[in-house]
Amino acid sequence: MGKLRLTLLLFTLTVAAWFALSCGASSFSGLIHPLQSITVSPATADAKDYPEGQVQFTATGHYSIAPYSVTPQSATWGACYQNEPTSEVSVTASGLARCASGAEGTYTIFAFDITTCNAITACGEGCTIFGSAQLTCP
Repeated sequence: MGKLRLTLLLFTLTVAAWFALSCGASSFSGLIHPLQSITVSPATADAKDYPEGQVQFTATGHYSIAPYSVTPQSATWGACYQNEPTSEVSVTASGLARCASGAEGTYTIFAFDITTCNAITACGEGCTIFGSAQLTCP
């Protein structure tokens, strides 16, 4: 009976340690590369100054530990006009923006890290880590 108790005790301690380490490892792995912010470059661009009016935007992720910045940072891209969704500017998954025919004005190009979003709004707000730039269409 004593041997069974010892075996159950060791088993219970092993399972408890495994749970504690797995939870800690999961939490720690999220801290390995703590993304702090995203910047988008160029910060401003005029489509008429780029070949075929296509502007390549790049997201750079800034971290609190090495590597301190990563370019390009994986991000989700989009465009807005006066804080509303727009179809007058398209942005590819790699950050290549293009004005639609007839688009005029200054548009916001944004990039965000999907893993840090609480509630994504149409223009990317709601994301903890978000960067933006301006694109002027002729």
